Amino acid sequence: MADISLLLSVIILGFLILSLLSSSSLFSNKIHLKLRKFAFYCCPSIGCLIAFYKNRRRLLDWYTELLSQSETQTIVVHRLGAPRTIVTANPDSVEYILKTNFANFPKGKPFTELLGDFLGLGIFNVDGEMWSIQRKLASHEFCAKSLREFVVEVLEDEVESRLIPILDDAAENDRIIDMQEVLRRFAFDTICKVSLGMDPLCLDLSRPPPPLAAAFDSASEISAMRGTAPVFVVWKLKRALNVGLEKDLKEAVKLVHGCVDEMIRSKKETMGGNSGGDLLSRFLESGLDDEMVRDMVISFLMAGRDTTSAAVTWLFWLLTGHREIEKQWWTRLHL
Repeated sequence: MADISLLLSVIILGFLILSLLSSSSLFSNKIHLKLRKFAFYCCPSIGCLIAFYKNRRRLLDWYTELLSQSETQTIVVHRLGAPRTIVTANPDSVEYILKTNFANFPKGKPFTELLGDFLGLGIFNVDGEMWSIQRKLASHEFCAKSLREFVVEVLEDEVESRLIPILDDAAENDRIIDMQEVLRRFAFDTICKVSLGMDPLCLDLSRPPPPLAAAFDSASEISAMRGTAPVFVVWKLKRALNVGLEKDLKEAVKLVHGCVDEMIRSKKETMGGNSGGDLLSRFLESGLDDEMVRDMVISFLMAGRDTTSAAVTWLFWLLTGHREIEKQWWTRLHL
């Protein structure tokens, strides 16, 4: 699932800049001229469809290879049955798109269709005023001292009472554990406590992942796979017929949405005059309708779980290949 989270990031970035070539700005004109040298086509009618299909199970590696060969660190992915997409690793371009002229690069329908069934009207899947409302609310809440203290409290409890005992037991018994799985469970427990105010008890390796976690994994993976489909009409047809992975996605989304909807109803009944420290309680107090609150919380669940677990997993992996850095960290921790 670490790969899935990274793939979602690539899909998000790609579709954020779909309108790049059609823009009339000076930036767009310059990029267009540079990209013509590195737009790869198998043939005029189908674009890079064949190459895309061959690399569909290793898109991150393929994109990385192509980007490394591009002088501008930017490539055009054009294939039959899908929108033309620009993928960039150029820092100046990324800053221009995500900061300098952010308003000029909406996500657009091609992107929102991919994640719409799962994320709904969440912050990662909307533009304009709806994005601004959620951005301001989230920014305000995350700057609140009370939320920061609540997050620290949750993390300390999760690390001391669950994560460290698991690692200690593995070390004492010389037992190999899957750190990626452990960290994914740890992140899911933590983000559920912070976002929903509930404990899924996911960091218990003797038990299978709870239904909510399993459904969340399934919905994330299948939604990401939509973006890797060689021809978009295929997944759209499957969705219309409710067959294959699209049927699985519908069932997973129903379970995730149902769980969060139930938590919202329960939270509203028990809040009274005292709200909890979690994000769900705070969003409900803002006066937003239940559907938007649900979609916002689900977006934060995805953001907090996948990014955290993937980053920490890679950190440990990198440390294993740099023993000197690992020793320095160990020394500092014991000062």
